Amino acid sequence: MLWSKDKILSLEAAIAQRAAWHAENRRVVFTNGCFDLLHLGHVDYLEKARHLGDALVVGLNTDRSVGNLKPGRPLQDEMARARILASLLFVDAVVLFDEPTPLTLIEQLQPDILVKGDDYTISGIVGHETVLQNGGEVRTVPLVDGYSTTRIVERIRQQFQP
Repeated sequence: MLWSKDKILSLEAAIAQRAAWHAENRRVVFTNGCFDLLHLGHVDYLEKARHLGDALVVGLNTDRSVGNLKPGRPLQDEMARARILASLLFVDAVVLFDEPTPLTLIEQLQPDILVKGDDYTISGIVGHETVLQNGGEVRTVPLVDGYSTTRIVERIRQQFQP
């Protein structure tokens, strides 16, 4: 049995794992996000992404990266977020990245399939050119309406305001 912490990989380890998966003719799917408070929308999205290929690698924004994108966040630190993601059966690897976007990670990992939610257009997905130039696919998957970390945080604040 693989422990969740063992699925959190450095970029170098992820590249080596990708090569091993390719040697087994497995198609590698990549997606990314902050995944601050894991909710049904995240689970559904990640599960759909995994079903597009044979292994799912999730790029996870570091705390600094999240803070730069969303002031006042994250609510959970990067290792907690990474372990929670890695505990999901359909997530094969988690790789943290500190940059504003996962472009460098995508360029180095060279996934077969790049996935984001259908709130993105293909041309708006960071790394789409790289994946397409390497013969891969870029896909969007439907999101579950009504679920977002921002919405959950707002509902909690409303519940506890005097």
